[in-house]
Amino acid sequence: MNPSLLPWRSLLIWLCAAWLVGCTALPTRRPGDAPASQAIAASGDTVLGRIALRSIPSPELSGFRLMPLGSYSLDARLLLAERAQKTLDVQYYHIRNDETGRLLMRALRDAAARGVRVRLLLDDWYTSGEDELLLALASHPNIELRLFNPFCCLRGAGQLTRFALSFDWNRVNHRMHNKLMVADGAMAVIGGRNVANEYYLRGALDNFIDLDAFVVGAVVVDLSKIFDGYWNSDPVYPLQMVAASPHSPEAQRSMFEIATNAAMTKLPDALPPNDVLGYGPIREDLDAGQVGLIWGTAIALADTPNKVMEAKGMLLMNSVTYNVLDAMRMAQQEVIVSSPYLVPGKPGMVWLREMAARGLKLQILTNSLASTDEPAVHIGYSQYRPEMLRLGIDLYELSSSRVMKNKRQSMLFGTSQARLHAKLVVIDRKTLFIGSMNLDPRSARINTEMGVIVQSPQLARELLRVIDIDKLQSAYRVRLAASGRCCEWLTVDEDLEGEMVLTTEPDSSFTMRLKSWLLSPFVPEQLL
Repeated sequence: MNPSLLPWRSLLIWLCAAWLVGCTALPTRRPGDAPASQAIAASGDTVLGRIALRSIPSPELSGFRLMPLGSYSLDARLLLAERAQKTLDVQYYHIRNDETGRLLMRALRDAAARGVRVRLLLDDWYTSGEDELLLALASHPNIELRLFNPFCCLRGAGQLTRFALSFDWNRVNHRMHNKLMVADGAMAVIGGRNVANEYYLRGALDNFIDLDAFVVGAVVVDLSKIFDGYWNSDPVYPLQMVAASPHSPEAQRSMFEIATNAAMTKLPDALPPNDVLGYGPIREDLDAGQVGLIWGTAIALADTPNKVMEAKGMLLMNSVTYNVLDAMRMAQQEVIVSSPYLVPGKPGMVWLREMAARGLKLQILTNSLASTDEPAVHIGYSQYRPEMLRLGIDLYELSSSRVMKNKRQSMLFGTSQARLHAKLVVIDRKTLFIGSMNLDPRSARINTEMGVIVQSPQLARELLRVIDIDKLQSAYRVRLAASGRCCEWLTVDEDLEGEMVLTTEPDSSFTMRLKSWLLSPFVPEQLL
């Protein structure tokens, strides 16, 4: 190279580095840029408030309706948006720009047009390339949209590109995994579902087995406080502070109308008459003016929005993971878990050994290599699988092929790939957890999570019925081979196909297994 070009090359490198470093700096927030606001309490002034107050048998109780069926869960969200009169507080890790995401966004816009105050809080990881649509939504009166821990530039780049070029990895690796929707301070939907086709059985190729709960009562007040804590927190920025549109508000609203018209927001199919628990859609209850729910005492859990900065790699005592594990430690007989992403890590294995030493019955349902949408997480899990089996833990792995043979589920999933996504815990058949938390290092120390712990034997029985459909009829039980080596997979429902034992990862191809083996030395467990 010509030596005379070296100073210019150095200058160019320095300027590029300075530009990239500049991209890591979020704009300075001045007073008034993100005005604080609070939830509006439930009251008899709204229809939802009156129904909620009429349904509650005692002020300290909370009522729940489990929603394992995706179509019911989506309808419940749309219903709350349709019938809210004062406020909608909506918080999600991911709302995709597909038929389902656009359908909910349009429902929020319609609510705002009726005078409802809409506060929409999104994590910024999956917003890449969607600024125009989101800005168009936020251009409507009565709608405010904020982003959790936003990327300051490279807005149109993909997630991994934005992450790699941010040069602020510790900050941007911290994501808000929460899922929550509250209407008029009176009714809420919580659980594991984001807002995209595959969470509501509308995906052409993949669909998630998941569960949400419709909630009324005392715990809704605490859920609203959790939302306020995030909405008014330091990691949250108004969308307009990090993204801009060249179009006028009027033009943006016209663009939103086109983007969410009938052709772009395919309506769901007609709702089935009932779900696997025998319930009809919640819409029927609201039409009747009183909601039939299962009641119990509940506490709402949520990580602090500044979790990473406060935790510094440690498990916080006020974290969702700590509180759920603490509830499990109180078990006297059994703990049953559904966790799609299961990586115990060394601390988790200490806890599992303690539980096993006490003689507790432990059952865990997770994804198989073939059903997971995160192969790296399965690599992390498989490293701990042999010891978990030696501890006597009953392990079950979801099988997409068995889902399609399960008469209860085949009509829902058809030929699509079934993947487990439900994050559930049942303790001694009387205590349960429903929320967004996985049993993995990312949920414990990096992402923020939320959920509820409920004391209700009746609700616990219903949740076990849902888990059993997946565990006993749509999964393989994993065991050690007679030689003591891992692993063998066997069917546990003889009515479907008789007992069958496999000695390789079920439903997986040789290429899939080879990739997993080759990647295993390079997977950073602390990031899973």
